Amino acid sequence: MSIQMDQNNYFALAVTSLAILLAGFSIFSAITLALTHFRSDQYQDQAMSRVMGLTLLLALSGLQIAHFLWLYLDQAWVVSLPYRMTLFAVAPAFFLFSQPLLHPQTLPSIRPALMGHAVPVLISPLLPDDLALPLAFMLGAGYLLWLARSLYALRRERASFNREMILLGSVFAIAIGVSILGLAQAALPDKLFFSLYAISIGAAFFLVQTTLGLRPKLSAEVRETVQSAYASSTLANVDCDAVLSRLDDLMLTDRIYVDSELSLPGLAKRLELSTHQLSELMNTRLGKGFSRYLRERRVGAAKTMLCAESSASVLSVGLSVGFTSQSNFYEAFREIEGMTPGQYRKLHTKIAASK
Repeated sequence: MSIQMDQNNYFALAVTSLAILLAGFSIFSAITLALTHFRSDQYQDQAMSRVMGLTLLLALSGLQIAHFLWLYLDQAWVVSLPYRMTLFAVAPAFFLFSQPLLHPQTLPSIRPALMGHAVPVLISPLLPDDLALPLAFMLGAGYLLWLARSLYALRRERASFNREMILLGSVFAIAIGVSILGLAQAALPDKLFFSLYAISIGAAFFLVQTTLGLRPKLSAEVRETVQSAYASSTLANVDCDAVLSRLDDLMLTDRIYVDSELSLPGLAKRLELSTHQLSELMNTRLGKGFSRYLRERRVGAAKTMLCAESSASVLSVGLSVGFTSQSNFYEAFREIEGMTPGQYRKLHTKIAASK
């Protein structure tokens, strides 16, 4: 019996220690995402997604702070009213972040109803203590079902996001597990539920960071792909081969990618297409959205300059091909080439010297 108790105590201590560690990681990760991913240039024309994404980060950070205080300092913030309201805010914030990305065509119609998603937060103080947490996780499960349905509807477009979908699918699985766990919260030992919940949030942050490390512009690319998927074909009267040839000329001869202000509408105008037509053309014929295509063109030009102009600084190369800052240049280069511009130049200098 004594050995069994020691094993149980060791397990509880290990789980609590991991939860405290991941709670701290989550807060650091939330700050990093807010400063790097949720910049205005990452969410052009997607103000709602950006605001609700930041709101979601704030809510999850608040939960993790409460978990840390409860697990490490025995301060029972997890039974406070702010914790309960924050818990009810997570699922609606996630929905309002995802909706403009997954259903851009319905955005005008949902705006008048946005306040409806605040109702759970507003009524949460009125709920009995023993029902509040289970109801919050039931609400979360409902929003997860909406997400699953939305992603299933886009199953044909997921081929270009295979790795990312596997990672985000893991986040989805964690969320489902937490929802089930929340319904059984009352039956779990004292701090075990909050330890497991803190671990789950931390694991989800890790997976999201990994996903965005692989594809920093994921939100913009998803939105472009979804817009093309929902639109009926707009290319019936378009000579796609001629347009693609003209696009190559604009990139190779005119080098219009060096214009840091180049946008999808601006490029579409030069090609005498509508924005939807160009978006559909790129996604169906090139297998990528405008954001990815433009980054690839700029990185391709930068690679040539890095090797040909050894005296030019990395920053000057990035700015000369259309990037607006060193951080944007490094981010795009690492995403596409798997290394920094400096590492690429050093590698190819060694290869050239060995020949």
